[in-house]
Amino acid sequence: MKEAIINHAQSAKQFNTDEARVNWHDETLWMVRSKRDKAAKSVEEWETLRSLASSVKEHTLSNLNEYLIEFEKQANKNGVKVYWAADAKEHNEIVLKIINEEKISKVVKSKSMLTEECHLNKYLEQNGIEVVDTDLGERIVQFRKEIPSHIVLPAIHLKKSDVSETFNQYLGTEKNNTDPQYLTSAARVHLREKFLSSEVAITGVNFAIAETGAVVVCTNEGNADMGVHAARVHIASMGIEKIIPKANHLGIFLRLLARSATGQPITTYSSHYHRAREGASMHIVIVDNGRSRQLANENFRNSLKCIRCGACFNTCPVYRRSSGHSYHNAIAGPIGSVLAPNMDKQKNYDLPFASTLCGSCTNVCPVKINLHEQLWKWRQLLTEEGYVSVGKKMMMKIMAFVLSYPLLYQIAGKSARFALTYFPFMLKIKKINPWYVNREMPQAPKQSFTSWYIQHKK
Repeated sequence: MKEAIINHAQSAKQFNTDEARVNWHDETLWMVRSKRDKAAKSVEEWETLRSLASSVKEHTLSNLNEYLIEFEKQANKNGVKVYWAADAKEHNEIVLKIINEEKISKVVKSKSMLTEECHLNKYLEQNGIEVVDTDLGERIVQFRKEIPSHIVLPAIHLKKSDVSETFNQYLGTEKNNTDPQYLTSAARVHLREKFLSSEVAITGVNFAIAETGAVVVCTNEGNADMGVHAARVHIASMGIEKIIPKANHLGIFLRLLARSATGQPITTYSSHYHRAREGASMHIVIVDNGRSRQLANENFRNSLKCIRCGACFNTCPVYRRSSGHSYHNAIAGPIGSVLAPNMDKQKNYDLPFASTLCGSCTNVCPVKINLHEQLWKWRQLLTEEGYVSVGKKMMMKIMAFVLSYPLLYQIAGKSARFALTYFPFMLKIKKINPWYVNREMPQAPKQSFTSWYIQHKK
């Protein structure tokens, strides 16, 4: 049976059936965005840091092959085994091979959007491996058999009551007990046993330093450290874009990352992994999975600067009111809408249109990715290649035609003002004007800007 293609608009409509939850989701994310603004304003050189970070990333992407080779060389010197994966399938096969060679059946995993992108959990479970996500938010959505809805706040779409219900079902906690401390304590007891009984820890990579061959993992819960220190095998999954040239560049990004993500001055744990301890082993799987294709495209290569802070999610008016699951990808929001069509245009052609093009995402990006411009460019390319519906394409052609002729534009404006003034009830019929469903109709202006200008010009 052919798999149905999920549409962002349809999924967002479903999320919007619960208006109270939508408002709560919107307000919560805007609170995080506000904390980001306060944190940014507290750093006098904030814009200088953004420019520096963008420049470092630009330089690295332009010399990516050299820095990847240098990183592998230094990591090998540290006794780390480095593997190269062309795509998600190869990445998953490499990880499974390492686990099987160690004759291990239980794995703990800290947050890693790359492993989500590669659907690693499902692959390992199909091959008889128990995988436990140890980030609290990730564990909650794993219990619920959902994907994370946010790259930093995986369970942001859930309320305390949802978590309480989930923990009651899977951990046997008291029914309807929504006390955060009680729920967190239950998760801690549950996860502690998983840490102690697992011999393989899988982590993501926030930054990889070419100069030293080390990887840096940033967490607020210390779960990556717990996993790696308790296990005898550490597997780090790393996208090729995670490279930075030198250790002294790291400070730039660490000052930007947490402030942009949650408004914190610094991530609680910024863990550096250079080599395995005695008696243990460390493996790094470097993954392409479409990134080289993105790098080769001048329109979208800047998207590889992303440090996965989630700031563009928190500010985006569409994401805040549609939730991460409506983007039907591991990475949602504006950055996900730029990355996803590169992976599969047929599946993800709708995502660049899930934006107001307001530019707020570009304004908050710590590495100055021109997100709204890339979304606009994807719209152009996808329309040219025939991925947009015939109806939408026809409407855009009609609008372009009207906007090309001033007289037609004036007639259209007068007609719209006439309809708003004398037949507003017609415009409130949902079948005629679906735009009205979740909006209030504007009040008709008494005159057009053109007539006002002619009347008042000197």
